[in-house]
Amino acid sequence: MLAALYPWIKAIHIMAVIAWMAGLFYLPRLFVYHAERGTGEGEPRQSFVIMEEKLLRVIMNPAMIVAWCAGVLLAVTPGVMAWSMVWVWLKLVGIIGMTWFHIWLARQRRLMISGAPPHGGRFYRAMNEVPTVLMVVIVLSVVVKF
Repeated sequence: MLAALYPWIKAIHIMAVIAWMAGLFYLPRLFVYHAERGTGEGEPRQSFVIMEEKLLRVIMNPAMIVAWCAGVLLAVTPGVMAWSMVWVWLKLVGIIGMTWFHIWLARQRRLMISGAPPHGGRFYRAMNEVPTVLMVVIVLSVVVKF
């Protein structure tokens, strides 16, 4: 039964990962602007707070949950994963890293709401590269299968 649904589950997984990655790329960029232009009270700060909250709650959290659920279903489909291969474990490490980064971003957002941004724009620009590195590791692992 699960094998018959494999193409549908894979399609859902890919769409969820794309949405999740979009958020992982965009939220640190919002933090850059928030840290540089939204430190005072008033309209700019409130706009950043609203955008960050909606991006995390409406797009990123559901996309991450769907990506994980569909990914687990793919992983338990008979004949799909060769758990003895290095690429599977490398992909898993990348996914855990992405999940950690997602949680870290959510914590940064809470810290920003409670007061001044804990880091400057330059720091968030650098952190914006983390999902790129993780994406490269995951995609190469899955496609090249080393």
